[in-house]
Amino acid sequence: MADNDPVFQIQRVYLKEASLEQPNSPAILLEQEQPAVEINLGVEATPISEGIFEVSVTATVQTKIKDKTVFLVECRQAGIFELRNLPEDQMGPIMGIACPQIVYPYLRGNVADIITRAGFPPVHLAEINFQAMYEQQQAQAAGETPSIITQ
Repeated sequence: MADNDPVFQIQRVYLKEASLEQPNSPAILLEQEQPAVEINLGVEATPISEGIFEVSVTATVQTKIKDKTVFLVECRQAGIFELRNLPEDQMGPIMGIACPQIVYPYLRGNVADIITRAGFPPVHLAEINFQAMYEQQQAQAAGETPSIITQ
């Protein structure tokens, strides 16, 4: 392979951070009401060294009954990617779409596992259209109204 050939390689995928809180247990566990579930996702890309980047996807899952938290799970799944000799205009989409698509299935599994191990029915994160999410973020950064709305 020549030194100027494009390179896109996964170096490693790992669970960077995970936390579980049940601040109102055990009393809240006796409630019969169905909890409301709120899920927030975020994507972050950080350069580590020349041509090496960490891309992480974070999920925050909070369930509440009335104003009391049943549980709160925060999980960050990350990957280290080698990206070299790629056109500059492709770097953003690769780190904002392709890399998160690789990392996200691991995050989904870890979130469901943590919630199940805490004694609750698993919360399965929905599939995400990272391209639509990326385009929405780009439109917001440019001060435009996004044409595609994602959950």
